[in-house]
Amino acid sequence: MLKFLVIVALFAVAVYVVTRLLQQRGPGGGRAPLQRRRPQPPPRVLGPDDDEDFLRDLDRKRRHPERPEDPDA
Repeated sequence: MLKFLVIVALFAVAVYVVTRLLQQRGPGGGRAPLQRRRPQPPPRVLGPDDDEDFLRDLDRKRRHPERPEDPDA
């Protein structure tokens, strides 16, 4: 009878360990549930009015309209 209880206890421990390992692997790709990353917001699309070089060039053109557009020319 004692052998049977030891075998049942070992089986229960093995099932517990395997279950915990499978929970940690889960759909998250090997990370535990509490270690998952928060979803990142999609990258913000910058329009021409957000581009600092574009705004700087517009400001230069507004201040000095007689200068050529290409500073290297």
